[in-house]
Formats: sequence, structure tokens, C-alpha cells
Amino acid sequence: MSTSIYPCLWFDGKAQEAAEFYKSIFSSFKILSENPMVIIFEINGTKLMGLNGGPMFTFSEAISLVIECKNQKEIDYYWEKLGQDGKENRCGWLIDKFGLSWQIIPSDLVKLMSNPETAPKVDQALMPMIKIDIATLYAAIN
Repeated sequence: MSTSIYPCLWFDGKAQEAAEFYKSIFSSFKILSENPMVIIFEINGTKLMGLNGGPMFTFSEAISLVIECKNQKEIDYYWEKLGQDGKENRCGWLIDKFGLSWQIIPSDLVKLMSNPETAPKVDQALMPMIKIDIATLYAAIN
């Protein structure tokens, strides 16, 4: 059995606007289908549905989209673009102007946090950060 699983993101009547915003940021973006209620799009190979719901449900940080970045330039790019009119949080988290939470992290952060020797040092360096600075993380473990 082949069953697709992908998130449905509830926007307060702004699903198409949100999709256009994400299209302006991600070079690998395509709209798969759309109608007045739903837009299905793909970002870097990940399928998402945007629903034009009403104001009764909103996003929270309990769900976030993670962007693994290969270098500081990518972190800076996504941080600047997704953070436009949004809200910055600690440890590489931000909320975009539609209320959707994103984690913008270095691709090797999970590896560094999983290593018992480096994890405490990385954690200590990471906690006061807003946007993640890769050089600071590596300086903490050297």
C-alpha cells in the first residue's frame, strides 16, 4: 500500500499568499494544484497543503518546519527571508509573517547534539543564540 502523508497548513484565508511568499524564497518550489480553498505545493521535494481556513485555528511552535543549512550563508539567507515581518525566537527558531514556525539550523547540528562529548558544549553555546552562528558552535567544542 502506498499512502501519501503530508501536512495541511491552516492559513486564515491567506494560503495562496503564503505559497507565493515561500515561492519567492525557495528555488525548488512548485504549485501542484490550487483552487479557492486549497493550494498544494512542494518545497524542496516536500509536499504541503495550504488551506484557506478562518481565524479559529492558528499555528504554534508545537509544529515547525526545519531547514537544514550546509553553511552560514544559507542560514543567513533563510533567516532574513523567512523572518520578514515575522518574529525571531531562540536557538534558530523564527515565526514567519503567517505565524508558521521554522527552525533554521546547520545540517550537522543533530550530530553535534547527539555526541555525548560535544552535546553539553554545543547546548551551552546554542541556548543564548537567536539566529544560529555556526562558527560559535564549533568554537565551543574546540
